[in-house]
Amino acid sequence: MQDERVRYNDSDLQEFKKIIHEKIAKAEKDLALINESFINDQNNGTDDTSPTFKAFEEGAETLSKEQNAILAGRQEKFIRDLKNALIRIENKTYGVCRVTGKLIPKERLLAVPHATLSIEAKNMQK
Repeated sequence: MQDERVRYNDSDLQEFKKIIHEKIAKAEKDLALINESFINDQNNGTDDTSPTFKAFEEGAETLSKEQNAILAGRQEKFIRDLKNALIRIENKTYGVCRVTGKLIPKERLLAVPHATLSIEAKNMQK
């Protein structure tokens, strides 16, 4: 039997809100760590080493900074998506698929709390 509710009740929304706040706190902490390692310009003293080694060292450092920038961007998007989910909770539209208009199963929202699409809608995108 399919769940025909139009939206989650206030108790469910509060449960999701708590989970999302916890995820935001962890994500912001992770983002701070990424940014800290990105900004950290400690020189490990390669100035007196051979030019070949220094070139490898600088290349690795550049790659690491690029990877950190990508990770930071993804983390910022994740935080933004979670904050948008909080807005949907306040509007009482949280958990409603934006394509089908059906309620997204609670199990999916517990796994992906910022989801805006049901599995059905995700599969239609393929």
